Amino acid sequence: MLQGVTTEDDSADTVTMPVTVRDLLPRDLPACTWSGSATHLRHVERELARAASGEVDYLAVCTPVDLPVAIGGIDYQVSKEAGTLWQLAVLPTLQSCGLGTLLIRAAEQRIRHRGLRRAELAVEEDNPRARALYERLGYVAYGRKPQAWDVEGPDGSIRRHETVCVLMRKGL
Repeated sequence: MLQGVTTEDDSADTVTMPVTVRDLLPRDLPACTWSGSATHLRHVERELARAASGEVDYLAVCTPVDLPVAIGGIDYQVSKEAGTLWQLAVLPTLQSCGLGTLLIRAAEQRIRHRGLRRAELAVEEDNPRARALYERLGYVAYGRKPQAWDVEGPDGSIRRHETVCVLMRKGL
């Protein structure tokens, strides 16, 4: 259950709504355009095929009408000893409302159910907000690594995004 979402005008009013965590399904992708470009959603679709084979889990936090408002994956192939969280995203208008925390805790539970005792992730160095969340949840930095992926521009062009990520982990 989501504890509360503060209205945009930061008044004392709050809205509380129940949410559920379940597997992300291919039929959910049209409702997840907020999470990235068409190129990104095609990548998520490919990852859902890997989920069917058990290589990954891909989770969705959903509203009472079953719309995803937070999504993220766990890859079990990156490390034999850990589940690797990746592609974590929360609907921008609902960020800082506890959905990311709920998603990460659900992912950690899935990792534990696999018999693994560690979660890992990488966060871009220029994303202090996400890093603060991970640190608050007990993740500790242990290294840095250059990473790159394709991103789609507003005109549909594809370019390579290169960055440096902080590697973080947490014992479960």
